[in-house]
Amino acid sequence: MNLFQFDPNVVFGFFLTLMRMSVLLFMLPFFGATLVPNSVKGALCIVMALAVYPMLSFPGTLMPANPWMIALMFLGEVIMGLLLNILVSFLFAAVQSAGAVMGFSMGFTLMNSIDPMTGASESGLGHLMNQVTTMLFLSLNGHLILIGALAQSFELVPPGGLLVNAALGEHLISFSSQILVMAVKIAAPIMASIFLVDLALALVARAAPQMNVLFIGFPLKIGVGFLFMTLVFAALVIYVGQFIDELVPMYRLVLKASG
Repeated sequence: MNLFQFDPNVVFGFFLTLMRMSVLLFMLPFFGATLVPNSVKGALCIVMALAVYPMLSFPGTLMPANPWMIALMFLGEVIMGLLLNILVSFLFAAVQSAGAVMGFSMGFTLMNSIDPMTGASESGLGHLMNQVTTMLFLSLNGHLILIGALAQSFELVPPGGLLVNAALGEHLISFSSQILVMAVKIAAPIMASIFLVDLALALVARAAPQMNVLFIGFPLKIGVGFLFMTLVFAALVIYVGQFIDELVPMYRLVLKASG
């Protein structure tokens, strides 16, 4: 007699789905941030697993009987979560690099703060750029792209089917090359304006040596830098939108290469 219509394949399939959802949600940015309590993240994992299980699930026959194979499968899920997290981190690494360059140009290198998401020390202007980028990413539905990549992983990468190969490394290296290019594009208005200010101050110091250029140089750089921050924010909206549009094929390439 089958008590309560108990089907082990259904239970094992739900456990596999919960494993995929929990590992990825705990490691993805925004969802797995350190500021979110673990109880909230755990409840979100269970709710998401129950929501996607009727449509996106794994057959229970994929659950291995050996505990060591289960641990190996869990390790593969952790690596997949790291891969999906790295792609989004490229954007914030570029923004923080641009903020550090702009802060150095404007003379804000003595003031640092702690990033609540990563725990790393960053300049005040870099922290501002990071927070603005976070709001832009969420307002442009970037978090829905992350959930979509999570749904694609059910189709492209089965449990325990993660494969780390040379193609995956090539894709990550090619995507990481965008960090420096994007950072320079974002910080370009500040870098160009501060360079012109330094050039003008050098000419003034050459023409009038009795003028204290250092006394007027620091407030002038800060004022010009904040004046051109409007161009930086306008460019940031464009580049974040382009990055979100490119994030979908990036995730698909990485999942296909690792599947």
